[in-house]
This record gives sequence, C-alpha cells and structure tokens, in this order.
Amino acid sequence: RMPPTQPTHGQFALTNGDPLNCHSYLSGYISLLLRAEPYPTSRFGSQCMQPNNIMGIENICELAARMLFSAVEWARNIPFFPDLQITDQVALLRLTWSELFVLNAAQCSMPLHVAPLLAAAGLHASPMSADRVVAFMDHIRIFQEQVEKLKALHVDSAEYSCLKAIVLFTSDACGLSDVAHVESLQEKSQCALEEYVRSQYPNQPTRFGKLLLRLPSLRTVSSSVIEQLFFVRLVGKTPIETLIRDMLLSGSSFNWPYMAIQ
Repeated sequence: RMPPTQPTHGQFALTNGDPLNCHSYLSGYISLLLRAEPYPTSRFGSQCMQPNNIMGIENICELAARMLFSAVEWARNIPFFPDLQITDQVALLRLTWSELFVLNAAQCSMPLHVAPLLAAAGLHASPMSADRVVAFMDHIRIFQEQVEKLKALHVDSAEYSCLKAIVLFTSDACGLSDVAHVESLQEKSQCALEEYVRSQYPNQPTRFGKLLLRLPSLRTVSSSVIEQLFFVRLVGKTPIETLIRDMLLSGSSFNWPYMAIQ
C-alpha cells in the first residue's frame, strides 16, 4: 500500500508539462511505480532469486500464483490506474496479464528449467495428440526465450516498473471508455523510462531502444500456455480472465485456494 505521505496523483498533474519540473516529475512517477510493488524487498522470496535452485511443481505453481497476484495488486496501487473506470481496469489487465507475467518471471529469475516438467505433468493429466504436444513445447520454448532475453539486458527494478506500465496502459484493449487518456498514460510511462535510462545509463545510448524493442515480442508468448502450465492445478477450468477480475475487485483480501465471487 502507498503511504499517505507520497505525492497524490493530483500533484503529479500540476507539475506535468512544466519543463522545469519534468525530471523530478518523472522520477517521482517511477518512485510510485516501484513503491506499488507488493513484494518490494525480496520480490517473490529468496527461493526465486537463485536460478539453480531446485523447485517442485507445487512450489513453482505457488510462485506463479504470487506473480499473477503481484501484477494485479501492483496495477491497483500505481498512479492513475485506480482512477480509471473499473471496466477499463479489467479490460487492460485481461489483455496484458500474460505480458506482465513474463516481465515478472524475468525480474525474479523464475527457474524456467522446470517448465518441461510442468508440461509433462500436465500432459500426463490430460493427454494431447502428438502435433499438439509439439506446438505446446514450442510455445514453452518461446516463453523461456523471452525471459532469457530480458535477463540478458540486466534490466533494473525501475526499468521493469516502467516497462510494466507501458505494457499495461495500452489502447489495444477492447471497449475502453477513454482511449486517448490511456494512450497519454502510456506515453507518460515511456517518457519516464527514457529519462531514467538517459540519466542512469549515459554510456549505453542504445539501451532505451533495446528495452522498448523487447515489448512487442512479449505478445508472442501464448497466454493459454502460461495458463495451462502454471494455473490449471490451482484454478481448474476457471478462466484466468475471471480470476483477474475477481482479484481486482477483492484486492488484498483475495485468498488462495481460489473461490469465485458469487
């Protein structure tokens, strides 16, 4: 939760557009994005920070659930998102949850070597035809590749927060009540990232471009494959979009195992 001493969204609006205040405005925005993280210190626990750590299937599914909850809880607490109509909030998260999940997986160095084990367990529980197995494993490889490419850039926590905001505030979501406003929030997040990278990594002039270029390929990761790999054991046949809506509406009172809101 954001402490009451932090700047309000209204205070941001006052400084926005003033070139003299631009740098402090954008750095303040990034600070609020970072403070909104539900797991600010150890992210998702020490078990996740050691790439060679052996995790069981139950552990990895629990970790995935925490990462999904983290993405929703983070969105609920960042500037501007809570001010959107609830239907717009749901639409944005339903479209982008898998991209946010991939960014979180890369940020916490999720041990993806267990993905084939998860797949094998899933296939044993619900067998597929040979060609579907090949396609499924190919999608897992794409997921692993996207995570590894992000990790190779050594993205820091401020950059991850900006990237997640750029992903979240997309005008591609269906039925938005104010497309122009959402676009402006995405531009704001992109400007914050550009300013941050320029000031923190002055010797890497191509870094901002490299970070942005990672985002379109996040959509190549199949959301249904993430769902099948990590969440089918926790929520069964409940659609992940329903889960996200209920997380958003119930907030921090949301509990596992999942029970749908009536």
